[in-house]
Amino acid sequence: MSDSSRVAIVTGAGSGIGKAAALALLKDGWRVVLAGRRESLLHAVIAEAGAAGRSLAVPTDVADPIAVRALFDRAVEAFGRVDLLFNNAGVGAPAVPIDELPLEQWHKVVGTNLNGMFYCLQQAFRVMKAQQPSGGRIINNGSISAHVPRPHSIAYTATKHAVSGLTKTASLDGRKYDIAVGQIDVGNAGTELAQRMTQGVQQANGQIAAEPLMDVDIVGQSVLYMANLPLEANVMFHTVMATKMPFAGRG
Repeated sequence: MSDSSRVAIVTGAGSGIGKAAALALLKDGWRVVLAGRRESLLHAVIAEAGAAGRSLAVPTDVADPIAVRALFDRAVEAFGRVDLLFNNAGVGAPAVPIDELPLEQWHKVVGTNLNGMFYCLQQAFRVMKAQQPSGGRIINNGSISAHVPRPHSIAYTATKHAVSGLTKTASLDGRKYDIAVGQIDVGNAGTELAQRMTQGVQQANGQIAAEPLMDVDIVGQSVLYMANLPLEANVMFHTVMATKMPFAGRG
């Protein structure tokens, strides 16, 4: 299948990692359906890419299963199939002690990061199993937090650990349908939300320390690498991070 005929859905595509991935895919010739809650940002990404003829903006809240089904139906209606889902949309919660986290914040994070990711997985399977030729690839956005927590991050960390379970199970269940499922775990990419890292964030030992960032476009290139693999191969877990960020050591 040629680059120009392959179709991707990117959730959370209006900013940050989702934007970087959408731009990388569009530059590579993919047709891309950009999903996100803020329609104006989706159109801004399309304009930046200069790819109006190969892209579609679909305002979507992934925490709403009806909206997620409509997203996939729009993609099939517009482009005929779905070859890639970058299951990226996610939210965080205030960095507060466990006993001070409002329940509505917990439910918001679980609703987007876990439920929303499942809804997208489910609809991707529905479409990819039925299309001809069948199959496709799903890349879930995990996070370094899928492996280790930061202080005061129980909602985000719990849901990102759960993403790894979704990835492993969907990878197993997708085998017989030629659906390859993998996960990208990102650490300290240079997005607007991550800029606070450069000003200092709490470490495991209680100290406040500035952390380095990497260019978010590197993450877009990582997603593109995984997306362009033939379906006979799968990167199940891919970690890309700022080289000097605290992760492997203690701190």
